[in-house]
Amino acid sequence: MKELTPDEVRSFQQGRGLTVTGLVDEVTSRALEEARWKLGDRSLHISTPSLMHGDDVATLQNRLVEMGFDCGRVDGIYGTRTSSAVSEFQKSVGVTVDGKCGPATIIALLRLTTIVSGGAPIRLREDVSQKNRGPALADKVIVLDPSNGGKNRGVTGFGIEEAEIVYDISQRLEGRLLALGVSVFLTRGKDNCPTQQERVDLANKTSADLVISFHVDRYQNQSAHGVATYYYGSDMHSLHSVVGERFASLVQREICARTDLVNCHSHAKVWDLLRLTKAPTVRVDLGYLTNPGDAERLGRADFRDVIAESIVIAIQRLYLASEDDAKTGMLRLSDLRKAGLRSN
Repeated sequence: MKELTPDEVRSFQQGRGLTVTGLVDEVTSRALEEARWKLGDRSLHISTPSLMHGDDVATLQNRLVEMGFDCGRVDGIYGTRTSSAVSEFQKSVGVTVDGKCGPATIIALLRLTTIVSGGAPIRLREDVSQKNRGPALADKVIVLDPSNGGKNRGVTGFGIEEAEIVYDISQRLEGRLLALGVSVFLTRGKDNCPTQQERVDLANKTSADLVISFHVDRYQNQSAHGVATYYYGSDMHSLHSVVGERFASLVQREICARTDLVNCHSHAKVWDLLRLTKAPTVRVDLGYLTNPGDAERLGRADFRDVIAESIVIAIQRLYLASEDDAKTGMLRLSDLRKAGLRSN
């Protein structure tokens, strides 16, 4: 493979939903490796010690989903659920049932996908699953993931640290959710620094309904400011987390309605935290510590209280039926109690 120029790397990163740096870091290198595989280039199967990754796996998952086979999230990883979906497909078309996507299975798959297409079963499943959980928060499991504060350490802020800010907000949010009967898990304590994979593993072990990751950004130019949210999605593979996208939008709207943080909107990304966590996961970037206005706001306890309440309301709105929902910025915690949406 020829060496890519920084502009080519940036273009690739942007197209894949990665952080655009122009540098081939570990994540970009892995994405470049995944991008070189097309369906039919190799046989796909459960492998050890690491599972097979690639665009060919994502294409396979997309085609299985279109035909109604449940392989879970389209993540480009050939795991046990994808293998089970392949076995079900093999059984339905009369080829050897072994959970491996080899030549015979690919031929059958390509033949059928020319006549069976359309719809979005995985979106429907995710939407129905979320609705079936009901509006009450008392039976929900939510994982809060305050950042370690390791990003952009070389860029100086205004005297407050990301790790302290997001941990404080997570604790304020934890208290409110516990009062509403939610089971809450934090991915770290005040002083420890788990790896991203350890955070993902914790979230997956809890069988969470929702994962919220909190960050504060930095930038060399002090004019950068505002709040942004991110959910799992890729235009390249035509996939989005329905619940993740909706929740990211709700968080974005509630925070912007209740504060004067600039709206930097919601965005689809394939970052590992969003991709590898089984539950719908949203990352919230709460402003820039390198912007004097954002830093001043985040340094105030009353402002962090508003952020916590905004997110609680966004969580409740996620589970409310549309006819029971309220306009952005209108719901209050007292409204949740009056509606009986908590345990007493």
